[in-house]
Amino acid sequence: MSLPHAILTALVEKPSSGLELTRRFDRSIGYFWSATHQQIYRELGKLEAQGLIRALPGQQPARGQKKSYEVLPAGHAELSRWTATPQDPKPLRDTMLLRLRAAAVVGTAGVEADLRRHLELHERQLAEYEEIERRDFPPGRDSPEDRLRHLVLRAGIDLETFWTRWLGHALAEFAELPGDEPA
Repeated sequence: MSLPHAILTALVEKPSSGLELTRRFDRSIGYFWSATHQQIYRELGKLEAQGLIRALPGQQPARGQKKSYEVLPAGHAELSRWTATPQDPKPLRDTMLLRLRAAAVVGTAGVEADLRRHLELHERQLAEYEEIERRDFPPGRDSPEDRLRHLVLRAGIDLETFWTRWLGHALAEFAELPGDEPA
């Protein structure tokens, strides 16, 4: 149920076309809530049919032109309702952790190389987040909106920091394991 709310959030921040939303997802919201352009366009149609958004007035796009959307009062109300509704944290489901558990009984072939690959990916993502933080959140940028956006980015930085540390520990453990035998 969160994709419609991610789209409503993005449209409240700035009325946009489906293409612009897709690009914005790739640069911001997509770091923690990804969606394909097909999913975004499908959801825009549903939100419009539900009366939560509308195409901007005065724009009747001809074939090939972009149709931009804005959030209606009912969309604001829905986003406010959803934001205020308590939700439980989601349990961690990670394939690498499951593969490590399986490696304990069937052997570790291929796992160490993939741990190294994961470490490289998380290090790259961490560097990207830190660059976004330097660029978009300089000292003194502390409006309530900026502080909340920065908080979301800090969650990404902290998660990537966790994974890089944990993967470092995992690789250190692998360095001490005997050959590729099940436990």
